[in-house]
Amino acid sequence: MQGPCGNSATDDRIAAKNTMILSYHPCFTGDENRLCAGREPDHFDAAAMRKAKGVILPQGCRRSLFETAAASCDNIFPDYTLRFTFPGKIGQAKLFESTKTPHPETHDFESLADYHENRTNPTPPLTYPFVFKFSWSGEGENVWLVADEKTFDTLLGKAGDYERTGQKGFVIQRFIDTGGRSLRVVVIGKTSLAYWRMQPDSDRFSSQAAQGALIDHDSDPVLQTKGQNAVMHFCRKTGIDLAGFDVLFDRNDRHATPLFLEINYYFGRRGIGGSKAFYALLIREIEQWISTRNLRGS
Repeated sequence: MQGPCGNSATDDRIAAKNTMILSYHPCFTGDENRLCAGREPDHFDAAAMRKAKGVILPQGCRRSLFETAAASCDNIFPDYTLRFTFPGKIGQAKLFESTKTPHPETHDFESLADYHENRTNPTPPLTYPFVFKFSWSGEGENVWLVADEKTFDTLLGKAGDYERTGQKGFVIQRFIDTGGRSLRVVVIGKTSLAYWRMQPDSDRFSSQAAQGALIDHDSDPVLQTKGQNAVMHFCRKTGIDLAGFDVLFDRNDRHATPLFLEINYYFGRRGIGGSKAFYALLIREIEQWISTRNLRGS
C-alpha cells in the first residue's frame, strides 16, 4: 500500500516506526522521508512525527505542517515559530518593536479602514518621502518610495483594490538614506554570510538583487561584521535559524546603527553562490544540528 507521500511502507508501519530523523525536505535524507507538497498534513504525518526524535521541514513550509510538527515533536529544524506568529511585513514590524530591535520607524495598518480610523488628521504619519509596503510584499515587489500626496493617494486606492481580492494590510516606513545599498545577512543554522546589494540605477529605489541590484561581498567589511553580529544576536534571542535578513545603515548616522528592515524566510541564493552552495551548507548545518542535540544517539 502506498502512503500519502509516496512512501512504500504501509500507513500502519509508518505510524509504528520509531524514526530517529523524519525529513520533509526533498534535499535532505532522513531515516524516513515524507513529502507534504500540495496537501495538508494528516494523522499519519502526526503519528510519524511523534515517533521521531527530530523533524526537518522544507523552506517553503506551510503553517499547518509546522504547527503539526511543533505539536508532535520537541526538535524541529528550521524553527518557524516566529515566522507564523509574526507573519508578513506587519508582523515583522511588531516583532522588531516587541524585541526592541533597531529598525526604521514603522506604522502598520491592517486595512484601509484601520488607517482612516487611527488618523486624527488627513496627513500621513511620516513626512515625505517615506516607504509604502503591502504586508505580503517580497524581493522588492509591492514596495514604493512615496514622494508626494498624489502617489500616496494612488497607493491607498491600490490598497482598496487589493482588499476586494482578500489581501489586506500595509506599512508606512521612514525612508533611510543608505546611498542605494542594503546588507543581506543569510543565517543557516549557526552560520551567517553577508553581502551588500548595490543599486546602480539612481532612478530605481529598491536594492534587491531581483530588482537589478549588484552583489558586493567586499566593501565595508567592518559594517558587514557589525550587521552580522546584530543579526546573530537577534537569532540567538528569537530562535530563528534559517532566514535572509535585510539590514540598513543610514549613511548620515555616525554611529552606524544596524537597522533591521525585513526577514525573508524564503530568499534568493545568488549572493551565497547559488542553489548548489546553499544546499551544501544547509545539509551541513542540519547534520550539525542533529549532532549537537544527539538525535541519532541511542
